[in-house]
Amino acid sequence: MSDAGADFEIADINKDYERLYGFHSGTEYMAGRERGLSEEVIREISAIKEEPEWMLDFRLRALAEFNAMPNPTWMDQSVFEDIDYADLYYYARAADKKYNDWDEVPENIKETFDRLGVPEAERKFLAGVSAQFESEVVYHHIQEELTKKGVVFLDFDTAVKEHTDLVQQYIATLVPQSDNKFAALNSAAWSGGSFVYVPPGVKVDIPLQAYFRINAESIGQFERTIIIADKGSSVHYIEGCTAPVYSKTAFHTGVIELFALEGSYLRYTTIQNWSNNVLNLVTQRAKAHKDATVEWMDGNLGAKTTMKYPAVFLAEPGARGRVLSIGYANKGQRQDAGAKMIHAAPHTTSSITAKSISQNGGRSSYRGLVKVLKGASHVKTDVECDALLLDDFSESDTYPTIDVKEKNDVSVMHEATVGKVSPETVYYLMSRGIKEDDALLMVVNGFLQEFTKELPMEYAVELNRLIELEMEGSIG
Repeated sequence: MSDAGADFEIADINKDYERLYGFHSGTEYMAGRERGLSEEVIREISAIKEEPEWMLDFRLRALAEFNAMPNPTWMDQSVFEDIDYADLYYYARAADKKYNDWDEVPENIKETFDRLGVPEAERKFLAGVSAQFESEVVYHHIQEELTKKGVVFLDFDTAVKEHTDLVQQYIATLVPQSDNKFAALNSAAWSGGSFVYVPPGVKVDIPLQAYFRINAESIGQFERTIIIADKGSSVHYIEGCTAPVYSKTAFHTGVIELFALEGSYLRYTTIQNWSNNVLNLVTQRAKAHKDATVEWMDGNLGAKTTMKYPAVFLAEPGARGRVLSIGYANKGQRQDAGAKMIHAAPHTTSSITAKSISQNGGRSSYRGLVKVLKGASHVKTDVECDALLLDDFSESDTYPTIDVKEKNDVSVMHEATVGKVSPETVYYLMSRGIKEDDALLMVVNGFLQEFTKELPMEYAVELNRLIELEMEGSIG
């Protein structure tokens, strides 16, 4: 392999990204919107949504927390230099209402999601779908038989009004408003997102999906999501995200709270494919009760900077947590991702597998935490971090933290590897008649196979296509 990738320009991958994902529709709805964050803006958002008084109070308390908090101090502060809070739009509404009939969705929005394949995916293999465009959910649908079983799948705005007691019971219990600056910002300016409740014993056999689209320039998207799997239930929720390419920075900061009650199974899958002008700063946490299982499948591509560390709080005996993540850092991109497992009860197990790829000077980092509290005996946990460098000038970092307070029967394993693609492997494949770029792609796909095999087939195919787009230009 040569080092010609040093001359690779991000514009090379933008060409195909623009064609498939980076296009944008008209932004006439932005006319008259004011930039910047203030109490007046928060009150306006709440008034537009016709929210109850308790939610406005929730927002205003969070705004005060946000204004008082510094950026995270453990991260390189240069990451935050691109955030200009005064230059961002905090709310944008592209449609006059939410639709449950796809044919009624405004044509420009419908065309966007048609090009992204969202309605097609719904028809083929989804139990329900929610499509968010800018700050609001514009389309939402759930299969009738699930509604009859008592499954609730709503945009978060509707849930605040129709399931107030449940929302108030769970919101900000895993991610308090004061948790970090970006969680506070989301709590103040949140709009859209999903609310899912699965009743006891109900199995949702095919996935629910939410799709988030940033369309305009210099906009912030702040979705809020809560998923509750009641006793003995199961659900798989899939989230997809894209944005067009602009010269100015866009900002995405979501807050996700998952609750797996006794004996339930909850899987959350994310395939985020942001453009390279998006700052993706997300807080995601889950709580697993007795004999419950929480799984995060976390795929991160694109974005100028990603900071995301899905966490599972193993609260009661028999709880299981698993995080399987991939990150792909191309030129000018930093993927800072990882996971957290907190063992607060005995007889709990967890697993973290993180795989990253860096090319063209991109930087991937694993930042993780495994904590075993005193009294949490008979615990098993393992962490595996594998990094693949596709050239001589990309970077990979690992920042693992393991904190064990319990001495009785605790098994902790950690393994980390960093390597480059072997020229011998590529040469061997080429000797079998495979082109060099195809040979490298085969090696990369093999490296990520542990992740892709966990996805529904349609998503695995799409992820492989995204990886192929990222790798264009990686061979000199």
